[in-house]
Amino acid sequence: MTDDTSGGAADGTPRDWTDGHVERWLPVMPALDPDIEGAVTRMKKLTVHLRRVREQSLVDFDLERHEFETLHKLAGRGGAAGPSELAADLDLAPASITGRLDGLERRGLVRRTPSKKDRRRIDVELTEAGASAWEGAMAVLGREEERLLCVLPAKERRQLSDMLRRIMAVAEEGGGAGWR
Repeated sequence: MTDDTSGGAADGTPRDWTDGHVERWLPVMPALDPDIEGAVTRMKKLTVHLRRVREQSLVDFDLERHEFETLHKLAGRGGAAGPSELAADLDLAPASITGRLDGLERRGLVRRTPSKKDRRRIDVELTEAGASAWEGAMAVLGREEERLLCVLPAKERRQLSDMLRRIMAVAEEGGGAGWR
């Protein structure tokens, strides 16, 4: 909330959309905790903003969301994995990963090769084009994350991360969906 007529917060931080949102709801819901409402609303809006940046980066790098997710999981395994490992990482049935890999292979973003360790197995590898597309899309999102969070000094970024960790630990206690 604000404490002056200049429209900024007590510490001089400029007002944002959420300040007005909270002010509109306080008369309607007097028991509303403005700090909780402000924090949750800002987290939601930040998530939407970052999702939009990611979606635009996918357009810019000619990737569908499912393609990016598959390349991302593959990159997270050092650029190579078996189809069953990718299916598990993506929480997909093994048969579902085949179609994804077919499309990525047709586009030259991955290649499937016989495993050097097990003749019955196929390995999936990022190609140079696949790694480049994934890295490009990740760089766009990374730059935006850094742009936003670097308004905080390093110590405050660490504090924010620690506070969010405590909140997420409580949220994850219930074993809810979507924690991958």
